Parts: sequence; C-alpha cells; structure tokens
Amino acid sequence: MPSRILLALTSLLLTARFLVVATTAEAGPSAADRTNIAARLIAAYPGFVTAIDGNDVVFKDGTRLAFDDGKDKAFEEWQREADIEDMFRISYPRGTLAAAPARNFDPGRARNGDFFAKIYGDCRKPGFTKSLTTIAWLPSKTPQKIEVTTINGVAEKVKAVSAELDALPSRFDVFLVPSAGAYTCRTIAGTNQRSAHSYGIAIDLALRRSHYWRWDNGGSDSALAYRNDTPPEIVDIFEKHGFIWGGRWFHYDTMHFEYRPELFERTK
Repeated sequence: MPSRILLALTSLLLTARFLVVATTAEAGPSAADRTNIAARLIAAYPGFVTAIDGNDVVFKDGTRLAFDDGKDKAFEEWQREADIEDMFRISYPRGTLAAAPARNFDPGRARNGDFFAKIYGDCRKPGFTKSLTTIAWLPSKTPQKIEVTTINGVAEKVKAVSAELDALPSRFDVFLVPSAGAYTCRTIAGTNQRSAHSYGIAIDLALRRSHYWRWDNGGSDSALAYRNDTPPEIVDIFEKHGFIWGGRWFHYDTMHFEYRPELFERTK
C-alpha cells in the first residue's frame, strides 16, 4: 500500500477514535478509571497527593480539590475550564507520530490551575521564586542558563534531560539551542489561563525549526495544517523523563515540553 494512502487511513482512524472525546466531554470516568487516575496522581506527586476520596483529590496537608465538576464540556470549555478529571480525558500517546493529530486532539493541553498552583505555587504571589533554581542548559553546546522549579523533583528531571540532549550529535543543535525559555510568569497566549511556564515546569526549544499553530493560518485553527520538524530522538528523551510534547497536539506547539508525569501510563 503506498505510504500516502497508509498515512491517510491512519489519520482517519485517529480521527474516528478521538473526535468525540476531543470535541465534547464524555460521561464521567468508571470506577476502574478513577482508581487508575488516583494511582497516577499519587505516583506523579508523591509528596502531595494521597487519594481520591469520593469526588475530592486529597492532599497530604488535609486540603481537598474537586476531582470532577460534573459538567459536559465542548472543546473550548474543556481546555479553558478544566477540572482535574478533564486532564485525563484524552490519553497521551507515545511512539512515532504516524499521522497529524485529529482535530482538537490535544492530550495534556487541559490543565486545572488550582491543582498546579497547589503543587507548585502561584508565581504572582510573594516568595514563589524561592522554589526556582538555575540550571545549565546543554553546557557543551551553549552557555545558556534556564530557571525551573525544584518542587516535585522537576529540576532533577530537567538536568537528566539536558545531559542526554547534550550528548546528541551536533546535527540536533539547531533544534535545541538556544532554548526559547523555561520559567516565566505569564498566561497562555490568547487566554487568561496560567501557562505551564509560570509553574517552572516547561521548556521551549530553539525557535529556528519550531512551529506553533498561532503563527500559522493567521492564528485561526479553522483550516490548520499540522507542521513539525522536531526529531523523534529529542521527543523520546523528554518523554522518558515525564515531559509531554506540544507537537502531539492538533493545536501544535512543537518547541514546547512540560513535566506532566501523571499523563503517562504507569509501568511495573
């Protein structure tokens, strides 16, 4: 079968599988799914999350956040007003990107701000920057330093990623350096939501070979054509350490990686 036909069929299958989930929220998770999500949250945030009790995510300090707000959400609301359960509505895939993501297939792009502020703090409040540390980014390739959070082991994960990327051959440098940034206290472009960068958990790669959906098609997603040049070797290194990639989104952001260990299936 010609490769272009195989690619088209793969894209159609992905669209059929994910379009309903990505366009309108499904019914709430089953008991098994809820148990799986609780295990993921506890494993991903061991110093913070202890359980899901009823409809509450329970933290070690005794505070609670609602797990599911009970609303059926169209895509825009799912992305803009995500509860904790919404963050798991679309499974994050790994492996070779066989086809362009289906429309509104944005795994991990929905974030509950209250949850992440509980874990990492609010960058708009005094004292937040005490949780940050400066890391040498790919020291054999560039003198650049970046800031990330020390909370939940993120800084150590970034160091591990940096060491592996630093060992890649020079042909990868154009994608990696200079980094377009890590910590910055800001909102997501076009929204009032806090960016993952504002928690110190995200890194953007070099701009020269990156693609971002808001830069294309006049910033509209009505006829968006997926673009990506980021090599899979780079993606694999980040994902191995718990970072998701914005290049797996229909609303692609191929320079963007953020630490979201809860979105990866646990392995024994």
